Amino acid sequence: MLSIRQFLFNPVQENTYVIYNDQGWCAIVDPGCYFEQERSALQQFIQQSGLSPKYLLNTHCHLDHVFGNRFVAETWNLPLHLHPSEKAVLDRAAAAGIQWGLPFENYEGELVFLEEGDNILIGEDRLDIFFTPGHSPGSISFYHAAGGWVLSGDVLFRSSIGRTDLPGGDFDQLRQSIREKLFTLPDDTQVYSGHGPVTTIGWEKKHNPFLDQDR
Repeated sequence: MLSIRQFLFNPVQENTYVIYNDQGWCAIVDPGCYFEQERSALQQFIQQSGLSPKYLLNTHCHLDHVFGNRFVAETWNLPLHLHPSEKAVLDRAAAAGIQWGLPFENYEGELVFLEEGDNILIGEDRLDIFFTPGHSPGSISFYHAAGGWVLSGDVLFRSSIGRTDLPGGDFDQLRQSIREKLFTLPDDTQVYSGHGPVTTIGWEKKHNPFLDQDR
């Protein structure tokens, strides 16, 4: 079973995740480390925990989720895994950083594309890939059935959902992704979001005002 370590990084208050197994293999998901001390905190945790990074994964490529892609890739010699529909968002990320007053060096290495139905193996532990567009055109979620949790990126938050006013966003598509992909999971499934606290599928079915089934 996989364990999760969450970091809160950058001025946008983004959640970066390290997911790892008992054998010391790990994946780094959405590294948002912008400042040097944030990069150091991520590297220190991995080193002190005796972990060996195997994957660099993006749920989506808005700037706050990719600030640390280049650092992670160069530190541990990892290619970036993402959905093919998200490449255009990745390509725009550096320009968006300038617009937001947060310039950074974008990732420029090898891309490994992930599709719906693919999975990521960390040792013998599996992450299933769900295609969950709407917040961005190529958003994906990572589901670990054995652990009872899903990494949703900016698709689903506690009592909220991702914004859809950025390029490639679609409100109706986002709600469809949540209902057809995430809401089919068990109610006690924990949802680790790109921002904010952990929630559960059951809580969001009952309380999320953006997902009223009668709307």
